Amino acid sequence: MFKGITKRWIINTFGVIIAVITLLIVCLSVLMQSLCYSSIEQALLNRNNELSAVFPGYKCENTADFQNTATKYVEDFEHKESMELMVINASGRITMASTGFEPDEKIEIPDYEAALKDDDSVAMWTGKLSSGEKAMATTHVIRNSKGTSVGAIRYVVSLRKANLHTFIVTLIAAFVGIIIIACVAFSGSYFIRSIVKPVREMSKTAKRIAQGDFSAKLTKMYDDEIGELSDSINDMAKELDASEKLKNDFISRVSHELRTPLTAIKGWAETMQYGVPDRITLEKGMSVIVNESSRLTGIVEELLDFSKLQSGRLTMQKLKMDILAEVDEAVYMFKERALSEGKHLLYDEPETMPPVYGDRNRLKQVFINVLDNALKYTPEGGMVGVQVYQDFKEDMIKIIVADNGCGISQDDIPKIKDKFYKANQKVNGSGIGLAVADEIIKLHDGTLDIDSSLEVGTTVTISLPTYKNQDEEVDEANILKPPVIAEKNSIKKD
Repeated sequence: MFKGITKRWIINTFGVIIAVITLLIVCLSVLMQSLCYSSIEQALLNRNNELSAVFPGYKCENTADFQNTATKYVEDFEHKESMELMVINASGRITMASTGFEPDEKIEIPDYEAALKDDDSVAMWTGKLSSGEKAMATTHVIRNSKGTSVGAIRYVVSLRKANLHTFIVTLIAAFVGIIIIACVAFSGSYFIRSIVKPVREMSKTAKRIAQGDFSAKLTKMYDDEIGELSDSINDMAKELDASEKLKNDFISRVSHELRTPLTAIKGWAETMQYGVPDRITLEKGMSVIVNESSRLTGIVEELLDFSKLQSGRLTMQKLKMDILAEVDEAVYMFKERALSEGKHLLYDEPETMPPVYGDRNRLKQVFINVLDNALKYTPEGGMVGVQVYQDFKEDMIKIIVADNGCGISQDDIPKIKDKFYKANQKVNGSGIGLAVADEIIKLHDGTLDIDSSLEVGTTVTISLPTYKNQDEEVDEANILKPPVIAEKNSIKKD
């Protein structure tokens, strides 16, 4: 129970509160005692002032007059209940007290000794009497005109009532402090439980999620930071569940993608192993083996690139390069495939284009991936168009690949570049090609944008910054407007 947040609260908060309240009680006790003692001290000083009326100027010419005046003063003393009045003769012996009892001759009177040495002939003392009772006393020495002591008047006040009053006040303050501590403990324990209980539930749920139970959910108990954290954990579980499903689908797709070419290669290899077929069959078999091997190599390379991207090990060998040459080569690679599938591959090639700074192999990989997807999702008789133009306003080279295939729904477009995501499950593919392509373009400080509508088609726009020396300037007179790719007549059939 007393561990973690609760332990820290007890030590840091509750401990500080107890310390502060204890300090306040001690300070109040000391202050109360000081006030009581100051009040008694003031009362004693007032008696000293009163003494000047009994002995004018605190003077008396002889001991006999002093004794007579002191005796009358003791008899008429009005404050006998609150303090004791003592008369001390010239030899320092107590001769009379207002209590009426015989004075103790062995009693110590340090204030008298101090008053004899004091210039004002007065001294005050606080200490314990011979009975053990704590008291405060003041002594005023009465002198004659020659300055010789003829006696002294001593006032003694017991501090028992003052100490008792201080104790009662301290006791009340301690009781109030205990009530405050109890209230703080009650409210604090409720507050701590309101944090500890949800945190423990979060810990249990997080462990379940860590063990692969993504169906674990937290109940939102409070509409505050704890509630927001609960929502975040629930959203995290939901995203992890979705990612897990995508990963499983990806593994299933990749397994199928790998199995298909391997099955074809193995089948034709076994056919050739058990007998030499005729030349036509042999050429067909070798063609299948070569094509499926290339397909297999492409899948493996795609997976390796994705792994490098995930671990941050994908490097770019950037140089000043001709972007048109790479686009042209990528288009040329798909000419025969487009013809064999009965699709139109159109390419409107400009005469010149500024160079870009990039990795030619990686950029060609992106163009191949985008063209492969465009042909893959375009039906027989459909059209895929490729255009390249310079956007002078943004100082970018734009490569546009458009098709009139099945298109992508608006719900899928935001996720189409996510890893493992595949909008159309009916068409072969691993679902990581666009994720790899998008990362490669980002590493070139460019963008890969997708615009699509179902049953209308898809347009992929790749934007790459141009390579320019600082001395070069753009000719504003040669600014070209971006071509409209939807117009088939503006695209040259290759």
